[in-house]
Amino acid sequence: MSGHATYVPKSRIAKWFESRLPIVGLVHSSFIAFPVPRNLNYFWTFGAILMAMLMSQIVTGIWLAMHYDPSAGNAFNSVEHIMRDVNYGWLLRYMHANGASMFFVAVYVHIFRALYYGSYKAPREVLYILGVIIYLLMMATAFLGYTLPWGQMSFWGATVITNILAAIPIVGDTIQSLLWGGYSVGNPTINRFFSLHYLLPFMILGVVVLHVWALHVTGQNNPTGIPIKTGKDAVPFTPYATIKDVFAVVVFFVFFAYWIFYQPNYLGHADNYVPANASVTPAHIVPEWYFLPFYAILRAVPDKLGGVILMFSAVIILAFAPWLDTSRVRSANYRPIYRQFFWLFVAVCVVLGWLGAKPPEGGYVLASRLCTAYYFAHFLIVMPLVGLFETPKAMPGSILESVTGPHPQYGGSGLPAGAAAAPSSKG
Repeated sequence: MSGHATYVPKSRIAKWFESRLPIVGLVHSSFIAFPVPRNLNYFWTFGAILMAMLMSQIVTGIWLAMHYDPSAGNAFNSVEHIMRDVNYGWLLRYMHANGASMFFVAVYVHIFRALYYGSYKAPREVLYILGVIIYLLMMATAFLGYTLPWGQMSFWGATVITNILAAIPIVGDTIQSLLWGGYSVGNPTINRFFSLHYLLPFMILGVVVLHVWALHVTGQNNPTGIPIKTGKDAVPFTPYATIKDVFAVVVFFVFFAYWIFYQPNYLGHADNYVPANASVTPAHIVPEWYFLPFYAILRAVPDKLGGVILMFSAVIILAFAPWLDTSRVRSANYRPIYRQFFWLFVAVCVVLGWLGAKPPEGGYVLASRLCTAYYFAHFLIVMPLVGLFETPKAMPGSILESVTGPHPQYGGSGLPAGAAAAPSSKG
């Protein structure tokens, strides 16, 4: 499905360079001539939004690292120094801190879109699994970054998570010791966390390159789930998808700017503006909002090891969706029964996030257990069984037909016989 190499260098220098390193031709075939389904909606722009957010996080992170001191005694004060004394340090810090939240907003939309439209189905299994790997690396990077301000919530969050990892049989204590660098969370710990936090975004970028490569091999999915059959079903990536992606990124960055300039501390925790103190435990230890559903799953199980297993399984099970879903139809637009279960699944994830912020007591624990049960039932029961018994709706004959509608006088193709497909702005 990758675009045809239609690039022809004109100058002698361009021809010489292209014959030795055809990178311009690769870019042309991948991001200019690459055919994309003409019926893509704005949910397909979140890939570009995620790439823009990743670049923002890497750039602001490099600048912040120039002024940050990864030591238990100076980390908190170095963050205050960045905020107060470094030119535009407050902007860099707020962009980086709120950028993590915006990154997860975009990735959750991206994941739910993939689950709704069946973007994980063959032949896109590897593409989808690479996306799950990116998500895991994002979670690790975000957790490590949350500990670096070395406030109360940073310190105790690091303590809780590293103690949880110790519950893993055989290797748990070793992992904990490697992360601690000693016998408790302290100066070696923050050095290790800073090093890993700086390294992982570049690993994410590497997997993103593989993700985009896999996308250009298999081609993009679309709201119908029907593959591109003819040239009439597709439009060139540039300008149609490019303009739509740029517009979506601009709109998203306006939303991002609202949090930076008007609510910069809203998504943080007040206790993290107090220096870390190993002698004072916060009244209620909670992670960042994007971890709350998994935190609720962790606390839903009374057994420590069982909670750890379920928490990690809640992420890993996403990778098995291509084989758990038995339906031959990709898009939930044509699956009336599965669509209802999907929205129930989304609601359960939101409720789990709300429960993760509540104290682990009384009805909150019971609700967490019920929601956790449905979370796994959606993948292990609903997806396999609904695909076997559901009767899908009638689907259009082609992507073009889904855009223009069937026209009997045109033979159902949407265009008169022999007519050329006019470029559409709906790509």
